[in-house]
Amino acid sequence: MSWRYRANATLEGLTGYTLKRRLSKEPPKPPPPPKVPLELRRLPGDAVRPPVDPGHDRLLREPVFLLSSVRSGSTLLRVMLDSHSRVHSPIETHFRRVSVGLGTDPVRQAMELLGHTHSDLEHLVWDRLLHRELTRSGKPVLVEKTPSNVFAWRRISACWPDARFVFLLRHPMSIVQSWHEADPDKRPMEEAVPRTLAYMTYLEEARTHLEGLTVRYEELVADPEGQSRRLCLFLGLEYEPAMLDYGKQDHGGFVKGIGDWRDKIRAGTVVAGRPLPTPAEIPAELHDICRRWDYLP
Repeated sequence: MSWRYRANATLEGLTGYTLKRRLSKEPPKPPPPPKVPLELRRLPGDAVRPPVDPGHDRLLREPVFLLSSVRSGSTLLRVMLDSHSRVHSPIETHFRRVSVGLGTDPVRQAMELLGHTHSDLEHLVWDRLLHRELTRSGKPVLVEKTPSNVFAWRRISACWPDARFVFLLRHPMSIVQSWHEADPDKRPMEEAVPRTLAYMTYLEEARTHLEGLTVRYEELVADPEGQSRRLCLFLGLEYEPAMLDYGKQDHGGFVKGIGDWRDKIRAGTVVAGRPLPTPAEIPAELHDICRRWDYLP
């Protein structure tokens, strides 16, 4: 007779209860992850690459991309360029956010057999979108500016190997201040530095790896004619005085979310920039980018 039997017999006689080992329960299995709809799945083996057949895969030739941080004066530069008789610079198109959904197995199989990666298909759509925008304008040169393009500079340069680039710099602390002032309640200063520094970091990365023309906002507003002439020379165009009086032309709406919208840009002519911050006003997080851009020794 085992000790467990004797102990339970005694306990049952005294209390009416017995001891039993509690069976361990397996933890509940986690629910399966939600199934991603087919149209949201990338094709297997997706790769970002230049056009396989440039002659047929691209309609847009030598597009120009204005790469900048937010709050750098890119809307001002856009409308100045758009005032040129041969340059079309539309509102921020955010084209890189346009994606392609393949919602059935047959279409996915067909695209793979045709030799397209998922990125190839998106590049075809991007190219058609911007080419349509350019041809409708009746002008030969497209300049696209969407600040978030700095995060996709590698893919943009792969999509259009013949693209040209203009890099717009501004004092980093002026960028921070302008971003905060554009919506003080929703953009507190404690968020301003990390949010804008991300743009600046990718812009500097693009400027390091890509050939192009660097323009400074401070020089643009101080000498708009001189900087406009530099830009025209880079683009292979004759300078036109109309670039300095952009308010006489329609450049699309100045709408929050797709460009600057405040009173300064609505002035119709180039106005002076704010005074530059003193070194004491620049937080430590911005010192490196300020030095790289020659705003600090």
